[in-house]
Amino acid sequence: ELKADREVVLAAVQQNGWALEYASQELRADREIVLAAVQQNGDALQYASQELKADREVVLAAVQQRGLALRYASEELRADREVVLAAVQQDGMSLQHASQELKADREVVLAAVQQNGWALQLTSQELKADRE
Repeated sequence: ELKADREVVLAAVQQNGWALEYASQELRADREIVLAAVQQNGDALQYASQELKADREVVLAAVQQRGLALRYASEELRADREVVLAAVQQDGMSLQHASQELKADREVVLAAVQQNGWALQLTSQELKADRE
């Protein structure tokens, strides 16, 4: 079956990351295939295996392409400062998918609101009152 053919799937996801949705379960757990998919379209992370949703390099590639892909990352990576910073720099509104701790992190919030001022609504109360 072509959905399980590595070469075919790799070519498909390089052209359109969404194609990962139609790949076999085995190929959704293939790091090279998933990396290629998320580099083309960060939202393809939703079709990756649970293991790859917890893979820092894969998730970083996804959020650098589309910040809101942070929603599909493992809970641990949604609390990873570098991953969240990359996400909010690409799309400030991705702050909504960050851990509570990072929603109160001044540098993360500053990066988010510099990218999109509306992200202020997603921050902790004490940062909303910060004049700087």
